[in-house]
Amino acid sequence: MKTKRVNRLSPSILAADFNILGEQIAAVKEGGAEFLHFDVMDGMFVPSISFGIPVLESIRKKTDLFLDVHLMVQEPVRYVQAFADAGADLINVHYEACEDLPATLEAIRQTGKKVGITIKPKTPVSVLSDYIEKVDLILMMSVEPGFGGQKFIPETMDRLRELRAMINKSKKQPLLEVDGGITLQNVADVLEAGADTIVAGSAVFRGDVTAQVKAFLKILSSAR
Repeated sequence: MKTKRVNRLSPSILAADFNILGEQIAAVKEGGAEFLHFDVMDGMFVPSISFGIPVLESIRKKTDLFLDVHLMVQEPVRYVQAFADAGADLINVHYEACEDLPATLEAIRQTGKKVGITIKPKTPVSVLSDYIEKVDLILMMSVEPGFGGQKFIPETMDRLRELRAMINKSKKQPLLEVDGGITLQNVADVLEAGADTIVAGSAVFRGDVTAQVKAFLKILSSAR
């Protein structure tokens, strides 16, 4: 059964200026966003290394935004409890990174946090069929994970439509998040294809953060 969707923006601090991170997070909230996307990279599952538990703890102390934590980490079950304790509101793991995905999702659920699952651009959408009713959010990568500033992969649109159709048929309807290459110019099309939660990094933090957030939210609020 299809339900009315509420669209959300989750600005990714991977693109933030860490010299003024606190100011920029405050600007995100001033703009009206309710989520904050936190990308964790381990140098193994993806080539890059980003930030981890101490940074999350520091952010948690300074904001009440919903912390949307995306673990681009091999065998993330090892860190689930630590990220939960550090203040994550949702812990999102990659389908491709887990030897025992059901056990990993259950470990997140046991912490009391929201549960997310992510797939990379070349992973078939069909692999999610057994998990739609076991998670609170599904993240579809629209670039290869590991680096900010990449261009949106056009084939993502058809993948979004396929996944949205699967979600609409399920009893539980998790949020459908998209991450990678999303701008003010293409976000309306991404929403039309089925997304309801938008991750944006460079398009938010390269400029006036509050103004960029407001511009995104204007489009999100007007989309059906």
